[in-house]
Amino acid sequence: MYRFYTIIVNGKPRPQARHRHTKAGFTYDPSSKYKKDFITQVRSQAPNPPLNGRISLKAIFSMPYVKKHYRTGKYSGMLKANSPYEYTIKPDIDNLLKFVLDAGNKVLWYDDSQIWKVETEKVYSEIPSILLEIMEEPRI
Repeated sequence: MYRFYTIIVNGKPRPQARHRHTKAGFTYDPSSKYKKDFITQVRSQAPNPPLNGRISLKAIFSMPYVKKHYRTGKYSGMLKANSPYEYTIKPDIDNLLKFVLDAGNKVLWYDDSQIWKVETEKVYSEIPSILLEIMEEPRI
């Protein structure tokens, strides 16, 4: 039996930063603070226990519009008619996805290796967020 989940994480999507190394030889993850914030929001919407079947994932990263996309003067709160929908600048979509896959381990799914299909989009939105649509196909 297939199980479907829709999870919304509010806030500007963050990319997975590369791990850093100190002179003393320690390695740390600069994204760890953002991962904790992500997990805090996801935990209330996450399946319990984490999914263990084959997973297909759709992730929509809604990035905030920038100032130049808005009109000025009396209509300053409205978007211009030619404002884009597709978000085609940095951060890279693969780094955004990597953040979600890594942060979702042991919370949404046991391991991100279970994910066999991914569909992703980066779009502009007035409400920055991440929308995750997860479908689990049980193990046979």
